[in-house]
Amino acid sequence: MTGLRIVRLANFVAPSSGGLRTALRELGAGYLAAGHDPVLVVPGETVSDVRTAQGRVITLPGPRVPGTGGYRVLTDRRRLARLLESLAPDRLEVSDRTTLRWTGEWARRHRVPAVMVSHESVDGVMATWGLPGGWCRRAADGLNRRTAYAFTRIVCTTAWAAREFHRVGARNVVRAPLGVDLRRCHPGLRDPRLHARLTGGGDQVLLALCSRLSPEKRPGLALDALAELRRRGVPATLVVAGDGPLRGRLRERAAATRLPVVFRGHVGDPADLAVLQATADIVLAPGPAETFGLAAMEALACGTPVVANARSAVPALLGPAGTTAHHGTAFADGVQRLLARPADARRAMARARAEEFPWSAAVDAFLAALDAPAVVRRAPQPVPAVEGGPR
Repeated sequence: MTGLRIVRLANFVAPSSGGLRTALRELGAGYLAAGHDPVLVVPGETVSDVRTAQGRVITLPGPRVPGTGGYRVLTDRRRLARLLESLAPDRLEVSDRTTLRWTGEWARRHRVPAVMVSHESVDGVMATWGLPGGWCRRAADGLNRRTAYAFTRIVCTTAWAAREFHRVGARNVVRAPLGVDLRRCHPGLRDPRLHARLTGGGDQVLLALCSRLSPEKRPGLALDALAELRRRGVPATLVVAGDGPLRGRLRERAAATRLPVVFRGHVGDPADLAVLQATADIVLAPGPAETFGLAAMEALACGTPVVANARSAVPALLGPAGTTAHHGTAFADGVQRLLARPADARRAMARARAEEFPWSAAVDAFLAALDAPAVVRRAPQPVPAVEGGPR
């Protein structure tokens, strides 16, 4: 039996992207290790075609989306269709149900099994833009019906992500969780010197926010929580690892209110990010539309408990290793609940929960959704942090 060519399309990627780039990279490396031929097509500034540890990565020119902090999209349908025909995929995997939904019809015409991966909640994202709830639901339902019709299967990483498809009666939904790199992310990375440098030393609490600084991620809730903790006399500092269109506004707010916030910008090296996550005492995950929450899972793997937005999928993944909140004061409450636990116990609980989500299980679940059984199973090679494709 020979491997299958799995062509994968993704939009809304940028140099400062986090979870989607990580998922694309890890799944591609897993497909390659299973004996298949993964080909990832993403938008970029110029054309490129390179071989990487996650398989072949092709970049096509795509314009920036205004106001998103650098996200690009593939808009030239004719060029992409010609590329798909030349690649002759055995399977198609798509990670954008808005601008790339048309590729499901292309796959149907060419008799190629195609899956759409749901990386976000449509009505959840629209709600963060301030749109009326009823309108968001109607718009999401229409989009999701068309998506379910266009693709062979819809892959959802959690039951929370699947519910908006079940709501419209879709019967081709399958579950496939994402994973976490348990070797790269581990509690032994905790760095007391870094902790002291970021907080100023002493009996300080270090909070971390690892997120794109965009409206749908609600990063302002982390500053709300910090302000409330400081008001209560908790000596807390917040370190922000991420970039995006709200960066300037958040920096101005922190300066104006004299909040101790350290803005690290986008941390491009996953190893450096893991050290930061392991060094923090608590990680905050304020995004209300997260369908999985890779940054939160990485924090758990590093032994750091998480306070997550109660409206997202993350609480179900945390189990007893974290807690939930829905506004700034509640996030402060959640931080204090977790800090009340003995440090060793809360860190051990976090790591134990993350160990239930290895990338190997995620790869197997995605291959099953693609009807692409493993041809060989060799150990995947470590994926370099800097390469020709998404990271």
